[in-house]
Amino acid sequence: MSIIQNRKAFHDYFIEEKLEAGLVLEGWEVKAIRAGRVQLKESYVDWKNGAFWLIGCHITPLQSASTHVKPDPVRPRKLLMSQAEINRFIGKVERAGYTMMALDLHYTKGNVKAEVGLAKGKKLHDKRDTEKDREWQREKQRVMKNQRGAA
Repeated sequence: MSIIQNRKAFHDYFIEEKLEAGLVLEGWEVKAIRAGRVQLKESYVDWKNGAFWLIGCHITPLQSASTHVKPDPVRPRKLLMSQAEINRFIGKVERAGYTMMALDLHYTKGNVKAEVGLAKGKKLHDKRDTEKDREWQREKQRVMKNQRGAA
């Protein structure tokens, strides 16, 4: 079950590969995510200190959060990945000019997971082509629906 999707990533980037990664979260963050108070629009994944970190993910704390904890809504969150996955992705990110984006947050067996994608930036004409194809698919579906309804 998806909690939130980063639609901006699909608009601005070609997604080459996808991977599911765990997140290191605090208690108030899990509660806020369950309440749907999370935003991935400006988030990305960065390589620091031997691990991948989710940067720019904004989790708005609940009003009922604990008073002794000072929540930081945009703190970097560590991604939990196997060493083989890390090695595969780090080579592509450093050498091939790819970037890593958080595509969505979802639940897997009750745990919050992030789907991370290896992405390459789109040029303006690529965005236009994608929009044109999407519009054509919509129009085609509309025509097919009308033909089935008229027959």
